[in-house]
Amino acid sequence: MKAMIFCAGLGTRLRPITDTLPKALLPLGGKTLLQHQIERLQAAGISDIVINVHHLPDQIVRFLQRHNNFGCRIAVSDESNRLLNTGGGLLKAAPLLCGDSEPVLACNVDILSNIDIPAFVCAHRPDAMATLVVSDRRTQRYLLFDGEDRMRGWTNIATGEVRPRELQGLTGGLRPLAFSGMQILSPQLFPLLQEYAQAHDAAAADSQRGVFSLIDLYVGLCSRHTLRAYVPDGYRMMDVGKIGQLQEAERFAENL
Repeated sequence: MKAMIFCAGLGTRLRPITDTLPKALLPLGGKTLLQHQIERLQAAGISDIVINVHHLPDQIVRFLQRHNNFGCRIAVSDESNRLLNTGGGLLKAAPLLCGDSEPVLACNVDILSNIDIPAFVCAHRPDAMATLVVSDRRTQRYLLFDGEDRMRGWTNIATGEVRPRELQGLTGGLRPLAFSGMQILSPQLFPLLQEYAQAHDAAAADSQRGVFSLIDLYVGLCSRHTLRAYVPDGYRMMDVGKIGQLQEAERFAENL
């Protein structure tokens, strides 16, 4: 199995630190966020890794070189010219990820957790285009799942927005769960990713062509394809996203 770590974000909520340091290299618990993710994948037996870069990319490349890629095979997908968001980033990196019949694990660099990756991999079912790590933590935006843990839509409870639109008023029997930035993607998803991108680009302004999130993709697919929830046992996670949370994040990282 290969993995992708999304490292291209600007880290705007962590300014001024990220004015001169990419978020992936933020130190917590004696290691950078990127090192935490690489070592967790490594411990799970995953050593073929792709990372995407955009903001201060040379720092990330030099960091990996200094550490000899932590003994892994790491390829870099360069988004220096334009930030593509997670869906567009995955599409650009697809040639580095595809080529075999195994699923791909994709995760955000800035989400730390205690997830048991081998257990997650075992839970992925062949009928699912994707299996998404979710939890019942409180937030504003939720994925919506039916009684069989199949994704049916997305909602923002602060604005009342529901997607897809035909689900409006019909969400009462669905379970809202918060996405945790990690997923396993079946090989069959990648042709659908390409199709979605083509449809998206046909309707998008020039500046937004190729730029879309994985959530947008999932909402576009969930009425026709199976996307499943995975709720880990004893799950603890932290989104390292704000300056005011760094002390808490430091303690969290040290106790993983």
